Amino acid sequence: MSLQRAYVLLAGLYSLLPVMGIVAVFSGGGTPLAMAHLFFGVLGVVGLWGYILKRGMMNQRMWRPLAGVFVIGSVLQLVVMLTMPVSGVVLTWMLTSSIFAMLLAVLLYHYGNRDQPLWATEQERAAAQQLATLLEQQSTVTAVHRESGHENSVNVVKVGSEYQATVTRRYESQQETFERRFRHPETLVFFVEKFASVSPQDFIASRPVTSAA
Repeated sequence: MSLQRAYVLLAGLYSLLPVMGIVAVFSGGGTPLAMAHLFFGVLGVVGLWGYILKRGMMNQRMWRPLAGVFVIGSVLQLVVMLTMPVSGVVLTWMLTSSIFAMLLAVLLYHYGNRDQPLWATEQERAAAQQLATLLEQQSTVTAVHRESGHENSVNVVKVGSEYQATVTRRYESQQETFERRFRHPETLVFFVEKFASVSPQDFIASRPVTSAA
């Protein structure tokens, strides 16, 4: 069995849990926390399918906090089960949700990593491909963005399998410089556009022109 198929089967199993929970609630086997379990469970399943299918679902910023909610919730439920008397129904809900939530939290944490092509827009993917092509032809790619009162410049180099961006922002007599490294050029394009106002066209325009002999 391939790893991808195993992930699909895992997602299928997790998808059944909210359905079973809904059936239990309507059958009178729910608890006061059942709706909270179902709500976060459905969100977690959506993120799990997004992780497996390599597609961006909802907002990237929500998945790591949601993973934290699963971890904290699981720990709290385990503490309650060990320190307080609970009924059989409540114990079943808590134990099941805690066990499944921990693995889901790990996968959602990785899914929430911004440095992945799945979170890029179509424009960012196209620009990243052009930037990667430029870096195959020259060691450094530079782009400059100027506006009234300030100037931003970005130098991009490929270091091993990573892309390093050095951003310099100048404001009149002040200057700040910082570096970031990314595994994927799509993330670099997003980063420099957000923090340096450098568009993909600025990189394309920075390509040196070779004169004919």
